[in-house]
Amino acid sequence: MPSGEEAKKSDSRQCCICSLRRAVLKRPKTQQQICRECFFSAFENEIHQVIVENQLFRPGERVAIGASGGKDSTVLAYVLSELNRRHNYGLDLYLLSVDEGITGYRDDSLETVKRNEVQYGLPLKIVSYKSLYGWTMDEIVKAIGLKNNCTFCGVFRRQALDRGAALLKTDKLVTGHNADDMAETVLLNILRGDIARLSRCTLITTGEDGPIPRCKPFKYTYEKEIVIYPPHLKNYFYTYAYFKKLDYFSTECIYSPNAYRGFAREFIKDLERIRPRAIIDIIRSGENFRISTSTKMPEQGTCELCGYISSQKWCKACVLLDGLNRGLPRQGIGRTRGPNSAKKDGLKIQPEMETESVVRSKPCGTLDF
Repeated sequence: MPSGEEAKKSDSRQCCICSLRRAVLKRPKTQQQICRECFFSAFENEIHQVIVENQLFRPGERVAIGASGGKDSTVLAYVLSELNRRHNYGLDLYLLSVDEGITGYRDDSLETVKRNEVQYGLPLKIVSYKSLYGWTMDEIVKAIGLKNNCTFCGVFRRQALDRGAALLKTDKLVTGHNADDMAETVLLNILRGDIARLSRCTLITTGEDGPIPRCKPFKYTYEKEIVIYPPHLKNYFYTYAYFKKLDYFSTECIYSPNAYRGFAREFIKDLERIRPRAIIDIIRSGENFRISTSTKMPEQGTCELCGYISSQKWCKACVLLDGLNRGLPRQGIGRTRGPNSAKKDGLKIQPEMETESVVRSKPCGTLDF
C-alpha cells in the first residue's frame, strides 16, 4: 500500500495548458485544471479581451474605479492598473469611494482603500452620504428600520458615485460587478417584471446617454475566480486575490442580510453547483431578450428638482431624500410613483459639494447597474 504522501503525489496533475507545472486549481468557469501562472495569464487576458472587444476605453480618458475595499473592486483596481501599464491603454486611473456612514463596516473598509491607494499608486477621492445628503446610513436605518434600507443605500450610492466621478472630472466610471452579479440582476428583473431594466441590465456599458458612462470589465468573470469562495469553508477555491496576496476587506455589510438580492444570490449558487455554466447561460439569455415593439416603455426625461435623467417627475433619489427630510422615510418605497404633496424645499443639497454642472452633480439615480 502506498503511503499517504505517495498517494498525494500520484493524484497531482499537470496543468492542462502548459503541461509543465502542477495544477493548483480547477477553474469554475471552464473546469480546467491549471497552474498558478497559467491562471494569472488566462484571468487577465480574458478581461483584456473584454475591454478591447467592447472598446470600453479610449487613450487619454480619465477613469474612476468604484472602490469599496471589497474583493471585486480591489481586484479590479489591481488588474486594471496592470493592464493599463502592460497594454498601454493610456488611461488616467483614480480610486473613488463612497462613505455611507456605517459604523464598524464602512469605516474599516475605507482603511483598506487607503492602503490600496498607496499600493497601486492611484489617487483616491472619498465622498460621503453625510456631506451629500445630510444623512448617514446609520441614521437612515434608525429612521426606516432594517427593512427596505438597501433601497436607500442602492439609490444614494449610485448617485454618490456619479457625483464623485463628476468632481474628479472623469470620462468613465468602472465598477467591479462580476458575472454572478449580472446573473442575479437578470433573475431579479424577471421576478420583478421590470421590462425596462431587463432590456439593459446585461449591457457592459450603461449610462451612455447620461452624465458619465459606467463600464463593467468583470461582466464574464466568475466570483469564484476573483476571490476565495466561500471563505469560511474548508473546500474553498484558491483564486486570483489569494494567489496575488491582495489586500481587501471581506466583511459583509451589517445591514444586508435581509436584502432581496440575497435570495437570488443563493438560487444562482445552487444552480452553479449543478451546472457551472449556468451563470454565463443566464447572462447570455439576458443579452438575447427582445422586447416587443408594442410594449410601452418609460419615457426618459429629467428630474424637476435635480435635472438628472429620470422617467418620473422626480428621480428616485429626490423622492427618498425628500421623505427623509420631511419625516416620512417610507415615501418612495415600493411602487410609489412620487410625492404628490411634497414641497421642493424638502430637498436639501449641501452647497460645498456642488460642481459646475448641475446635471452631473446633484442627487440622482435609479437602482440598477
